[in-house]
Parts: sequence; C-alpha cells; structure tokens
Amino acid sequence: MASFFNRKIVKFGLPFMMLIVGGSFGLKEFTQLRYQFRNVSPVTPEYAKKYGIEMKKPGEVTLEKEYEKIKNLDIDNWEQVRGPRPWEEKIES
Repeated sequence: MASFFNRKIVKFGLPFMMLIVGGSFGLKEFTQLRYQFRNVSPVTPEYAKKYGIEMKKPGEVTLEKEYEKIKNLDIDNWEQVRGPRPWEEKIES
C-alpha cells in the first residue's frame, strides 16, 4: 500500500487532475454570478425616496459643475484639526 502512494502518478498526477477538475467546478460558480445578477434593475428614485434617500437627477451633477465648486476652494491656507477619538467622547450627565 505504501508503494502505491509513492508512485509519481499518484503523488503528482492525481492532485493535478483534482485541481483541474475541481477548478472548473469552482469557476462555474463564479461565472454564474455574472449572469445571475445581469438582469437586476438599477435603483429608481421612487424606490430610494421610499427609504428616505434623495437622488439627484442624471443631468444635475456633471464633472464641469463639480470642478467649478472645487476651483473656488482655498487649498493653500488650511489648518489641521484633530477629530475626537471614540474613547474621548464627553459623557453628558
């Protein structure tokens, strides 16, 4: 029995074949996700509003408008402010 496990085909070939066959089954599961969620519809503004989320209209936010907002910021004069740590919270009594 020990000589059976010391053969090259059992020592190297069998694990290789198991990896190839097992990998194909594993890849099947991952590629199935692509097709499973392909037909999921995007979130509609009505659906988001039902949960209290206000969505902007598609043409309302553009790269140019956001650039105009950022262009007017003064990035040369700023002060670093340390935020409170969770253990430094004030206990109100």
